Amino acid sequence: MVALVNKRARFEYEILETYTAGMVLYGSEIKSIRDGKANLSDSYCQFMGEELWVRNLHISEYEWANRDNHETKRDRKLLLTKREMRKLHTRVKERGLTIVTLKLFIGQRGFAKLEIALARGKKTHDKRNTIKERDIAKDMDREKARFK
Repeated sequence: MVALVNKRARFEYEILETYTAGMVLYGSEIKSIRDGKANLSDSYCQFMGEELWVRNLHISEYEWANRDNHETKRDRKLLLTKREMRKLHTRVKERGLTIVTLKLFIGQRGFAKLEIALARGKKTHDKRNTIKERDIAKDMDREKARFK
């Protein structure tokens, strides 16, 4: 199973809610995703009208596609239920909230899914706390491994 994770998102943002969304893709795009040739680092989600789109999601061109290959950084439509779309749309209008991409994976039925999150940007001191907690967890793991 292919799973591409946006590590920077959890460091830069405080995650409030997560959702799993389908995506409208071309055939060459899904083949590139299955090969693991995608990059989530600069991607984000934005409402255009009543629809939610993911922007700056880089999916490399498929090596074996002919002239019908896709654009690497085109906007892609996300598929969510109406209730989820309404809820996200009202929450994004609040000050300081955004929708970020967390993980791109292939679901059980073979479709590409994107895990997105409603998030609030972290302040510098929050990032320092995240680094500190991560270092403490690493030290504890090292100590456990040492005494086994």
